[in-house]
Amino acid sequence: MRKIFVTGIGTNVGKTIASAVLAEALRADYWKPVQCGLEPVTDSQMVRSLITNRVSIVHPEAYCFAEAASPHTASKKAGLEIKLSNIILPLTDNSTMIIEGAGGLLVPLNEENLIADLIVQLKAEVIVVVNFYLGSINHTLLTCQELKRRNIPVLGLLLSGSPNEASADIIFKQTGLRKLGHIAQEQVFNKDTIVHYASQFKTI
Repeated sequence: MRKIFVTGIGTNVGKTIASAVLAEALRADYWKPVQCGLEPVTDSQMVRSLITNRVSIVHPEAYCFAEAASPHTASKKAGLEIKLSNIILPLTDNSTMIIEGAGGLLVPLNEENLIADLIVQLKAEVIVVVNFYLGSINHTLLTCQELKRRNIPVLGLLLSGSPNEASADIIFKQTGLRKLGHIAQEQVFNKDTIVHYASQFKTI
């Protein structure tokens, strides 16, 4: 199975919308191993509501916590400890799985393990979602540098939100990674907008 892990340069950068677009484009399954926060909907519920193809399956989370916080904090408040050994890739007949991370690459799952350790365990390729804000160049370069240090394969960068050519130019020059596409900041994301953007990513 091809496993594509969607991480971001931080939180709230557009990972869930990007994951929905990728799942639609590749007719892939979707899985969010660790969900923190249930309101207004979980990421899995959002993706399920946006995908229109009849092939993609949204798999249940390995861990789901009410607290909208870092996984290691949310799990403590729930009286649990996240264990990598309990995060097992769901069984499916689909040839591709889109896996959405929680926050960024170095978000802690427990006292020892980070999101990056989960990516290594799953033997996944990575797509980095980049949203431009003050500090986003630094966050992007640090994320890409850590992925390279860990020898994690990166498919490229997926841009999200309002464009910033100056920031994008220096990021692509410094990382040498390819641009996979750009999902703009829309007033509303619905099934139609997901289908529209999916056409960019059918050949990843």
